[in-house]
Amino acid sequence: MFQSEEDLSSSSAVLDRAKQNISQALCDRLLTNCSFTSNRNETDTETGLDLMMIDKYISIIVPIFFGIIVVVGLIGNALVVIVVLCNPQMRSTTNLLIINLAIADLLFIVVCVPFTAWDYALSYWPFGLVCCRIVQYFIHVCAYASIYTLVLMSLDRFLAVVHPITSMSIRTEKNAYWAIGATWITVLVLCIPALFTYNILTEEREAGQFFDYCLFNFTDYNHGLFQLCFFISSYVVPLTLAFILYMLMLKRLWFGVVPGGQMSTESVRCKKRVTRLVVVVVVIFAVCWMPIQLVLVLKSFNAYPMRSVNIVIQIVGQVLAYMNSCVNPILYAFLSENFRKAFRKVIACNTSNRQFSNLTMRNDGERTGGEITIASHTKLTKLTNGNV
Repeated sequence: MFQSEEDLSSSSAVLDRAKQNISQALCDRLLTNCSFTSNRNETDTETGLDLMMIDKYISIIVPIFFGIIVVVGLIGNALVVIVVLCNPQMRSTTNLLIINLAIADLLFIVVCVPFTAWDYALSYWPFGLVCCRIVQYFIHVCAYASIYTLVLMSLDRFLAVVHPITSMSIRTEKNAYWAIGATWITVLVLCIPALFTYNILTEEREAGQFFDYCLFNFTDYNHGLFQLCFFISSYVVPLTLAFILYMLMLKRLWFGVVPGGQMSTESVRCKKRVTRLVVVVVVIFAVCWMPIQLVLVLKSFNAYPMRSVNIVIQIVGQVLAYMNSCVNPILYAFLSENFRKAFRKVIACNTSNRQFSNLTMRNDGERTGGEITIASHTKLTKLTNGNV
């Protein structure tokens, strides 16, 4: 009837091993996508209660942050696209690339953030294998599209500053569209492997209850190698290219002489303002993504112990990375006078249109004439009843 000490020890070892396997599977979920670990593993130095408290708070607080990011990001990036498209005088090569960056951010916000918020709130994946792979694919696509758009912006600034005369035939609206199209095609093709490196893992989290998780396929692919390649190709290489271009730019812009003669003081000042804006956008991107990129690499090589402080760091890093998708419009408003004026114009235009519409409806209502009055009342009735 009673189990021997050896049997109890063996059973305990099996149970601990099972818990460890499940915890490891949950903790190995990629942090830059919509399948994030809920971090419900216990460590030798911390109790499960501590981690349960952390999980309780993050399941509420983090989705709220993501909700704010979605609202601010959708409004801000949509406003950027509208402002540039509705102002022909703003359709420079730099601003076309800014539109492309805004589109990449919008896609990232729509595809990634809602799924991540769901995963934080409930910590499982209910959307199936197809959705899992599609989401992972577009997360990688958006990440690459954003950073290499920044590289194109850096190259555009380099040509404008270092080769202002000879680059006039290169920095055209048509060539900007070609560069943007080539970037998206390249990224869409090169990210295809992401469709096959993720799978659904089903685990019994509670007695008799099984939950699905969208995880990297550790069985068939090397997670460490995959993550290291992602880190180098989506962070180190593009930022190194941007850094080199900006060093050459700064040397010419602040200390050199522009080929073809001296530029006017206002022209130099304008180039400095635009270059400063692009530099700030690139630096903010690097700062926002650096923590989570480092955590990803460390976790992929099992060098990131899952303690409370590390869990908080990875969550803060993820929120910081996601915030990058909504901060660019704010940077444009603060650093670019043209964008600031255009934003005000759009807002003022919407306000004026509403006032004009209200005034027109009021005047229509005051007109004499049975047919006009009846038509006006009929229209208002339909509007009120939601029939138009």
